[in-house]
Amino acid sequence: MSARVAVVGATGAVGTQMLALLDARDFPATEIVPFASSRSAGRVLPDGRTVVGLADDTIGGFDIAIFSAGGAISREWGPKFAAAGATVVDNSSAFRMAADVPLVVSEVNPDELTETPRGIVANPNCTTMTIMLPLKALHDAFGLTAIVATSYQAAGGAGQKGMDELADQIPGLLADRERLVSDGAAALEGIPTEIHARPLAFNVVPWLGSEKEHGYTDEELKLRDESRKILGLPELAVSPTCVRVPVMVGHSVQVRATFEREPSVEEARRVLEAFPGVVLDDVPTPVAYAGRDEVAVGRLRPDLSDPMSLNLFVVGDNLLKGAALNTVQIAELLVSRGLAGARGAA
Repeated sequence: MSARVAVVGATGAVGTQMLALLDARDFPATEIVPFASSRSAGRVLPDGRTVVGLADDTIGGFDIAIFSAGGAISREWGPKFAAAGATVVDNSSAFRMAADVPLVVSEVNPDELTETPRGIVANPNCTTMTIMLPLKALHDAFGLTAIVATSYQAAGGAGQKGMDELADQIPGLLADRERLVSDGAAALEGIPTEIHARPLAFNVVPWLGSEKEHGYTDEELKLRDESRKILGLPELAVSPTCVRVPVMVGHSVQVRATFEREPSVEEARRVLEAFPGVVLDDVPTPVAYAGRDEVAVGRLRPDLSDPMSLNLFVVGDNLLKGAALNTVQIAELLVSRGLAGARGAA
């Protein structure tokens, strides 16, 4: 089976990656059409494709529509593409927790794709995605019951604007670096911050998203709720903290995972090495894995106080496996299983 594919949000950081991956992975497409806002309509992309504006008369005839244009666009146009016969794979948070929308990591729960009653499949948050592969491997071996997860999230998690803001802050702070040592608060005065909660260059910002219940942010609650749904563990205890760090691309997450059966580091290494999409690295860093498809796991060690727990450090490219790659992998599964288009929506 082949498919006619729409990529919505094609000019953004993730959308650009999606187009590149569709080409690089020889996706079985009869046509790939990039969509963006009306102001980008008619723009010719480096791959020679011309951007189409979103309109009721331009969205028909697609088998798959891949979205990475933000929740508002997904909520408005995702159902329209689905009603026109496409199966939508959405990278925003718009549909993730809907009971009738599968939330899928291609290596973890692909069988959730057997039914797509609304014609929509959701892609997880990039931070959740980073840890799902190793946690699935360890859950199958030992029975996962709880995680304490602290993320170190790249500026690129906020898109191109997040990376631009970080880059723009560096020269001014670097020009007066002694002040960073002697009077950090003064050094940060006047540094513009529209994307991140505080100046990010040479800094760490323990706040992402908007405040929700009990002082947690929506980014932290996504980590809890999406992990439970993907792993099929509605009672999984999750204690999340999300932190923004001055890295362009690549999320890192320190995880303390607790299990029903006492884990051993040796067996954990074996199951992680055997799991698709996971590599072991003694000291994985996000920059080293920027541009790589794999999720890397390192610092694997027993917990010092609880024999039922392991500690591990996980890194992954938030624009690739965290967003674009998994979305394309879902689309590949839809095609290979004959679930794309109207058949999937039915």
